[in-house]
Amino acid sequence: MVVTDAEGTSALVVDDDAVFRRVLASALTCRGFSVVTAESAEDAVALARLQTPEYAVVNLNLPGDSGLILIRNLLALNPATRAIVLTGYASITTAVEAIKLGAVNDLAKPADMDQVLAAFTTPEGNCEVPVNDRPLSVNRLEWGHIQRILRENDGNISATARQLRMHRRTLQRKLHKRPAKF
Repeated sequence: MVVTDAEGTSALVVDDDAVFRRVLASALTCRGFSVVTAESAEDAVALARLQTPEYAVVNLNLPGDSGLILIRNLLALNPATRAIVLTGYASITTAVEAIKLGAVNDLAKPADMDQVLAAFTTPEGNCEVPVNDRPLSVNRLEWGHIQRILRENDGNISATARQLRMHRRTLQRKLHKRPAKF
């Protein structure tokens, strides 16, 4: 089941990437959604207080509070909001946590609009869904994990290296490289 008649249905798109946010909002608008966007969890909560969205697409990595905290806050405002997490740093841990907090689905970027719309209406897990033919590489997963730990340590390289049990110089070399491709 996919959202087929979205005319006037409210949707909130929260992503710190302005281009991605604009493209996703445009695609939802073309399908009849009434879309508002935010670049941070704090902005999203302020918008949701004005009008709680029926649907929300939330990026996991946001400036300030994470997308997981945002999911919890959106659902506190309106438990009927159907929220999905869309992230380039997908992991089993964050997917499970998102679902525990009330998200209806967790998608890894890149996801197309059909996947997003289907994720909105998934009532429960579906073992018939095919496995993604482009899973994230180990290098990309490592990059995402390092970035998450670095954020948790407020950018402190030494504290991050200790937590990752990695030599500080090794961590610095990894951070100077570009993110691994999907």
